[in-house]
Amino acid sequence: MSSVFVQESPRLTNAYASDALLKTYLEWKLGPDLLASMESELLELGELAAGALFELQRADRCNEPSLTQWDAWGNRIDRIEVTPLWREAEQLAARLGLVATPYERKEGPWSRTRQFALVYLFHPVTDVYSCPLAMTDGAARALLDSGNSRLIERAVPHLTSRDPAQFWTSGQWMTESTGGSDVGLSQTAARRDAAGVWRLHGKKWFTSAAASQMALTLARPEGNGPGGSGLALFYLETRRPDRSLNGIRIERLKEKLGTRKVPTAELSLDGTAADLVTGITDGTRAIEPVLKITRTWNSVCAAASMRHALALANDYAARRRAFGATLAEQPLHRETLADLEAETAAAFLLTFFVVELLGREEAGQLDEDGALLLRLLTPIAKLATGKQAVHGVSEALEAFGGAGYIEDTGIPVLLRDTQVLPIWEGTTNVLSLDALLRADPARGLAALRRWMQRATSDAAGGVFGTAAATASAAVDHASRWISSVHDRAALQAGARRFALTVARAVQLALLVEYGNAMRDDRAVSASRDWCRRLGRAGIDSIRAL
Repeated sequence: MSSVFVQESPRLTNAYASDALLKTYLEWKLGPDLLASMESELLELGELAAGALFELQRADRCNEPSLTQWDAWGNRIDRIEVTPLWREAEQLAARLGLVATPYERKEGPWSRTRQFALVYLFHPVTDVYSCPLAMTDGAARALLDSGNSRLIERAVPHLTSRDPAQFWTSGQWMTESTGGSDVGLSQTAARRDAAGVWRLHGKKWFTSAAASQMALTLARPEGNGPGGSGLALFYLETRRPDRSLNGIRIERLKEKLGTRKVPTAELSLDGTAADLVTGITDGTRAIEPVLKITRTWNSVCAAASMRHALALANDYAARRRAFGATLAEQPLHRETLADLEAETAAAFLLTFFVVELLGREEAGQLDEDGALLLRLLTPIAKLATGKQAVHGVSEALEAFGGAGYIEDTGIPVLLRDTQVLPIWEGTTNVLSLDALLRADPARGLAALRRWMQRATSDAAGGVFGTAAATASAAVDHASRWISSVHDRAALQAGARRFALTVARAVQLALLVEYGNAMRDDRAVSASRDWCRRLGRAGIDSIRAL
């Protein structure tokens, strides 16, 4: 009697050691000595990501956060319990300094690169614990930028602690049902009581990481006018010293398509004590440092999701046999995964270029051109990599055939969780408008052309030369389009095509720069192949501008 066939599941090896792009990129940018100083923690986390964390993620698959609103005696307690994986992720994140690293600045301008290399390994196997970490990082940055010494002394040591017992995470409470992306429609009111304490009243419709110890939130001080300029940025701690909630009712946890491990809540604020972070107006401007950080986290998580899904699909292709050969030996399947590899590399390089610019800015080493690039490319990288991630993870899921559609393989959740990336911290349309109408795009594109000429100057002929010329032509075309369109409605209608054109052009130029910088023949060959594939896909939006 023949035995029943059982398909081998995909397996992972050390997520750092097996990622040739990440390793070669870090050695190129950091140099061997600086990389050697941090490689042990990269290897440690890479091993956890392929082993213990990956297995805990599988075991934790059916668990979700829970809300207990009342105790046995009728007292309102609103207690949120997170899952075992999230509890483990919090401990690990604090110990590895996933928020602390850029504020310790031991690597100077490369501190952000070190941080996000770790986040890149951490994100795919911790069920979006990156969400509260991103908001925590953003809150630390916003508080430091505010100059509010009392709040800095109170909160930042907790937000940037490596001690799990002292570590705090932060929420970011902006979204109300009236406004969504238009936060100027926020209705939360701020009033001073008889003792001079600000008290908040209103409802927040979508608050991620509702179990955090603190939050930054927008509210309208009494007497202020409408719109974003009438809002102020407030700091609050979610619990009082006696551990009771600070005038907060958790009405429910949201039922979401994905990111179901993230305890996203609908909150009512009824006299919540809070502190002004800066002045009583222009709160939307005061919260911008948070968005710059969280959008960068979003880009890193998008690239990481693509890499993780591709690693699983590649291993499965070597184990699954069909039509007389493994999937890895089938030309069309091999071609499909190679295209996905190119998209993943492009997303990675664009993301870590923005990370590099951010690190240089925080170290005081960013010139005017660099500042223009950072402002232009932060929203563009976020929107482009979010789109790439959804497509890439969907393609990887399809590479498993029917098994990719079965919940207990752990594959479908990758796609559901990835779908948040084009939405969170600004949809594609919102960020396209931000890049086109608010980021001084004409000067940004001029700075981009200058950078691109330097980055691709060694690309003479061949695939690299063609890719460099295509990238340069795209930026020139986008510049001409901006200067020729004077109708605001027409500009808005083309904003998405503009942003995606710039993103693709920068990705091509970065692939050329990386390939020219590599001394490893395999890395150079891979970069040529990636350029060929991205060039073959074309920058379709150029013709539509």
